[in-house]
This record gives sequence, structure tokens and C-alpha cells, in this order.
Amino acid sequence: MDPDHADPDYAGHLHHVELCTADLAASVDFWGWFLDEFGYERKNEWNSGRSWSNGPTYIVVKEAGNSDHPFDRLASGLNHLEFHAESREQVNKLTTDIRERADSRVLYEDQHPYAGDYYALYCEVPEGIKIEIVGPNE
Repeated sequence: MDPDHADPDYAGHLHHVELCTADLAASVDFWGWFLDEFGYERKNEWNSGRSWSNGPTYIVVKEAGNSDHPFDRLASGLNHLEFHAESREQVNKLTTDIRERADSRVLYEDQHPYAGDYYALYCEVPEGIKIEIVGPNE
């Protein structure tokens, strides 16, 4: 067992997230691009999955064992993931990039970028997962 797998300095922080997919190639394409925008680096690669890390946190995308149950963010379970942006400019750049991608879409276009009470991008990515990218107040 890796003695550095847990770090008490990050107690209470998110360690990792695993996302299951029915289309590994499409998910790796999206998440690889997206996570690169936030400084994540490729961590591991194997036949049925990939992972990226940023500091003590990592994100895994792996093939679903049972793809008969598609993801539904409005059902019980995960609703969305939210990421901090370094600036409003980064939110704007990612909004433009999402609009140009065929595998994702901006949500709540008529309210963007204030669909919530803060400056953010709300988007739906491959397989229906919703992500938010929140910018600083000013």
C-alpha cells in the first residue's frame, strides 16, 4: 500500500472522484481536455480507464460495468461537479470552448453567466453530467 495515499494535511478535502462511462473514448476526450484547463496531469492509464491528478485530488473515468442504467442528474445520486475558476476570463474561455464542442452544451443560456447567484458556467458534458465552473466575485 502506498504510504502517501492519504495526507492528513488535507483532511476533509476531496480525495478523488470516479466517473463511470459507457463510451470511454468520448469521455476521455472531453475530460482530458477539460481537466487540462485546470492544471490536472495524466496520472494513470489502463484498458478500461484513465485518471488525472491535481495536487492531492484525482479524477478517474472508467468504463461502466453496466451501461443499461444511463446517468440521470435529476435522479437520486450525483447532481453535478463544481470547479473553481482562476478568473472570470477563464469562465468566459471555457464557455466559448464548450459552445464549440459537439459533445457538450451550455445550460441556462438565457441566464448565462448568472444562472445562479454568482458568475459561472453551467454545462452538460458527455453522458449528461452537469459541471459548473465558478468565477471570482470580481
